[in-house]
Amino acid sequence: MITAERPARTSRLAREIAQTPIVPLTVATTAMGGRLVVHLAASGADDRARHDAQLLLARIRRWADRLSRHIETSELSMLNADPRSRVPVGPTLGAALWAGVEAANESEHLVDITLLGARLAAEGLPSTDVAADTPRRWSLCSGPRRTAVVDRAPGIRFDLGGVAKGWLAERGLACLSSWPSAVVDADGDLALRCGPGATWAVAVDDPRTDGSALAILHLSGRATRWPTRWGVATSGTSVHRWRRDETMRHHLIDPRTGAPAITDVVQATVVCGSALRAEALAKAAVIAGTTQGLALLERAGVAGAVILTERGETLALPQTLNLLAE
Repeated sequence: MITAERPARTSRLAREIAQTPIVPLTVATTAMGGRLVVHLAASGADDRARHDAQLLLARIRRWADRLSRHIETSELSMLNADPRSRVPVGPTLGAALWAGVEAANESEHLVDITLLGARLAAEGLPSTDVAADTPRRWSLCSGPRRTAVVDRAPGIRFDLGGVAKGWLAERGLACLSSWPSAVVDADGDLALRCGPGATWAVAVDDPRTDGSALAILHLSGRATRWPTRWGVATSGTSVHRWRRDETMRHHLIDPRTGAPAITDVVQATVVCGSALRAEALAKAAVIAGTTQGLALLERAGVAGAVILTERGETLALPQTLNLLAE
C-alpha cells in the first residue's frame, strides 16, 4: 500500500523592509505541481507592476510546461520517450539541462537529473532504469540558435524537478530587470534582487509545525548603486513522502545507491547568489547528512545555511548569523 503525504512549502517571503514603507505587490499562480509567486516592491495599486508580474507568470508557466515529466507532450517527456541515443532539444529544455550539469558540479555530483527511474521506483510506480552501479553517461553540446544535442547511454531518462524550479526562478528574475527589488518564488526556491537600502525577509518554515518558522533571514541590498542578487532554497525529507510496504520513503534519491537517501538531515536551507545554486546545495546537504553536508557547504562558500536534524537540532553555519533577524 502506498500513501502520499501532502507537500508543504518550506521557504516563503515574510515581508519587504525598506527605508520608506512599501507594501509589495504579490501575484501568484501554479506551475509544475507547486505555487509560483512574483513579489515586486511597488504599491499594490501599481498597474505596471501587476501587468509585468502577470506577464512573467504566464511566460514561466509556458517554460515549466516544457520541462514537466507529468505532461506527456512536454519537451522533457518526449526526450525521455525517444529511443535514440542522440537527440536534439529546443532552447528551453537545453538551457534547463545545462542547469542540471551546473547543479551536478556545484553539489559534487550528489544532485543527478538522470534518476527518473529511481524516483518512480521510490513512489512505487512502474520503472525501467539502469542499475545503480552502472555509470550514467550522458553529455550535452550546443546546437544552432540556442538549441542543444543530448548524447546519452541506453536507459538514461531525465527528471529536472528542483533543478527546473531553481532555473525558472533565476530566469524569471532576469526578466524583471526594470525592478530594483523583486522576488520570483518557484515553489519555495527564491530568486531575489534587493535595491540599495532595501531588505527582503524570508521565513524558513519549520516542517514540524504548520505556520511556524525555524528562522527569519534578512537579505539586504549592499550600499552600492547596483542591486544585490540572492538565492534561497530549501530541501528536505518531510515533503513528497510515501509509505510503501510499511516503510516511509521520500523523493531525494542518493545517486550513489539509486534509493532514497539515508540521512540524519530533515531539512536544509541554503542562501547564496542564485536560486539554482542554492537548490543544488540544499539538496546535496540533505543527501550527504549533517557532518558531510556542512563540510560541503563550507567548501562551497555559501552565504548562509540552516539545517534541521532528525534529533530536533537546528544548526547554522557561522556566517548565517549575519542574516538572521535580531
